[in-house]
Amino acid sequence: MEFQAIAQSLVEAGSFLAGQGWAPATSGNYSARLADGTVAITTSGRDKGRLTPADIMVVDTVGEPLTPGQRASAETLLHTSLYRTYPELGAVLHTHSIDGVSLSRWLLGRGQDTLVLTNYELLKAFPGITTHDRDVAIPIVANSQDMVALSETVLARLRPLATPVGYLIAGHGLYSWGATVPQARMATEALEVLVSCALQALLLDRTP
Repeated sequence: MEFQAIAQSLVEAGSFLAGQGWAPATSGNYSARLADGTVAITTSGRDKGRLTPADIMVVDTVGEPLTPGQRASAETLLHTSLYRTYPELGAVLHTHSIDGVSLSRWLLGRGQDTLVLTNYELLKAFPGITTHDRDVAIPIVANSQDMVALSETVLARLRPLATPVGYLIAGHGLYSWGATVPQARMATEALEVLVSCALQALLLDRTP
């Protein structure tokens, strides 16, 4: 029963995120921690706007499928490494928005490896933040097909942060999370909107 409920919540999150244009061409992956410590995660290559519970599989804490013949996303380790490091996390969502992909690639290409969000009212969507008058750092890391190395790089960037809320892979997309799937969905929506605000601010600043 727990798996079915979580699978349905991931299906609903996928429908919402894809509806915003943040999961083009089957991109992205979504997961949630189960009570026994295993992880429910989307199977590889599925249209995220048309997921069903049958498109959700279970992996162990190092990302190995528990059912033979099923294939999880190549990026499963980026999910499971977060769960092993942060026990308070209950769900992780990964999106591929145009603004997130474009801005992260542009910034890192110019030597800026952190997107700092400040003075936005929407920052209050994140746990523990009660005022717009805060700086929230979103690390930006270079893309890689080596998931072990990439997950280690991500964790090294997140550990110094008191309350990390997400990170960007340059030219790839956003990872964000929450204690539950609905909370992760809200955090993802907030971060995607804030990334778009940051991009718009950059474009306006560069307009003659």
